Parts: sequence; structure tokens; C-alpha cells
Amino acid sequence: MPTPTPTARPRATGRVTLSDVAALAGVSPITVSRALRGERTVDPALAERVKEAASQLRYTPDPAARALASRHSSHVAVLIPMLSNALFVDLLEAVQRTLRPAGYQTLIGITHYNPDEEEQLLREQLQHRPAGLLVTGTDHSATTRALIEGSGVPCVHVMELGNTPGVYCVGFSQHAAGQAITEHLVQRGHKRIAFVAAQLDPRTLQRAEGYRACLRQHGLYDAGLELLSPLPSSMALGSVLFEDLLREHPDCDAVFFCNDDLAQGGLLAALRLGVAVPQRVAVAGFNDLSGSDQMLPPLTTVRTPREAIGEASARLLLALMRGETPPAHSIDLGFELMLRASS
Repeated sequence: MPTPTPTARPRATGRVTLSDVAALAGVSPITVSRALRGERTVDPALAERVKEAASQLRYTPDPAARALASRHSSHVAVLIPMLSNALFVDLLEAVQRTLRPAGYQTLIGITHYNPDEEEQLLREQLQHRPAGLLVTGTDHSATTRALIEGSGVPCVHVMELGNTPGVYCVGFSQHAAGQAITEHLVQRGHKRIAFVAAQLDPRTLQRAEGYRACLRQHGLYDAGLELLSPLPSSMALGSVLFEDLLREHPDCDAVFFCNDDLAQGGLLAALRLGVAVPQRVAVAGFNDLSGSDQMLPPLTTVRTPREAIGEASARLLLALMRGETPPAHSIDLGFELMLRASS
């Protein structure tokens, strides 16, 4: 066969193959594969020749073909509930920053907090033979759990902790965090403490349980002070819910919002209505999202380690994909109370 030229397209599809690059560089296809993966066992001069040939032919690897040949791919499937929530954007940035230098790309799926959508996305992702899985939370449908277990693909759950044998997770105790921020409000002397939540995903409900546990311990729990909405969390919704709360419960003296965007909306509503914070009603949030420290007054909240969770979960997954046995199944990265002027 003649030596390929930069414009040659020997296949009917017009796609340059690994063999074409090997022929132009005068090496074997396996050497091309190793050189383009950056393996140190390839002589530097040889690797440079391979890269020049690949550049000359404008060669781009075919991940599907590579996955079929090796029975796994170079991508990691990541399932998160929303991209509109800065919480998950921060987590994804850290995951990408950790996986990319190791040669892995992320394939993101958005579940919209819907178990059926999560199950369908997982089925689709598994068809691409991912090298690993990162999924949000530990509360999944029986079918989703069975798909993960039956796939044989290394998997790490993020943002929550668990103690199920064989299940790896990186996060913090949502229950303990909810209990801690409520305890702070109790210690400030507040007795009519409301819990305002939206979305009502499993992690929000765990925070609610922490809130209830704290108030029951102090004999202060009143189920009527819970305002729960299934709508997506937002500043606009927080403003509406804050007004509804004060109208229905004028004796309320503190509010724990399940997420900072709701709390930020509540603070803006308080400014508009002339409600003094924290003198008339204290306000606390969760996650320490961007802008919370710039509110008037600055928002008391729970800082969650989403970047650290992203990095630690990616490193744990890398170890599993290498066939290593990590020292622990569950990594607790904790949380931090950010006590500011709103409480």
C-alpha cells in the first residue's frame, strides 16, 4: 500500500485511522496508541514523530472504537440533578480538573431530581461503556441501584454519606448540618424557628430531619412552622415564601432556608417590607453560595465543601478504576457554619 498523504482518506467514511498514522510514522498501531496516550514507555523522539504524523493527517481518536477494543472508554459518566445550581457547577469543575490530567473526560447527564430520568440516563450512559460513574446522592430507585451494581463499572456517590457495604461515597452529613444551623438559632434565643424549603430532594429532606431533631431536643418543634414547596429553588420563590411565612405566622422569630438562593430572596423581601433582620426575624441559609456574604445583612449559612467533594470523589474513582482498594468506603468532608449578621 502507498504511504498515506495528508489528504488521503483510505476509508469510505473519510476518517483517518490509527493505522494510517502508524504507516506515516513508520511504527506499529499499538505504538501510536501508547504515544498519543502519553505513556512514558514510548521513546520521546518516537512519540514526537507519531504526534507529527497525527497532526499532518489531522487524526482524531475514535472513542467508540477504542472503548469497543478495550472494553472500556476514557470517559466518566457524571449524573447531577441540575446545572442551574452553582453547587453542582463547583463540584463539576473540581471533577473535571482532577480527571482530565489522568486522561479522562466527563459525560454529564442531568436528572432534574427525577428518578425515572436518572434511570434512563444511566441506561444510556452505560451503553457507552464508561470507565467510571459519579452519581449524586445515595437515594436511588431499585432499578438504578441494580443497573449500577450489575454494570461492574466503578461508581462513587457524591454529596451524601452512607454505610452500605460495597458502596463508595464522598460528602457530609446533611442531617448533622441541618441540626447544627438550627442549634445556632436556638442558642441565639430564638424559639419560633421556621424551616422553609423547595425542590424537596433527598438531601433537603435530610436537612429537615436535622432541623426537627434539634427543635424536638429543646422542646420547640412546631410542625406548623414548616413551609415546604415542590417548586425549583430560586430567589424569587424565597421572596414569596418569606412573605407567606410572616403572614401566616407573625410570631415567627427565625427562618432556616434549605438553600441560599431562597434565603437571599427572603432577605430581599425583608428589605422591601421593612422587616428588620435579625432584630425582628433571623435568617439562615445553606450552601454558602456566591453573593451570600454580600447580602444586607450578610447571610448566616452552612458552607458545604462541594469543590473538595468533587476532587476527593474523582480521586477515589481513579483509584477504583485502577483496581486499587481504597482504605475507606465513605469519606466525610464535613461542613462549616458561616455566622454572619443575618442571625
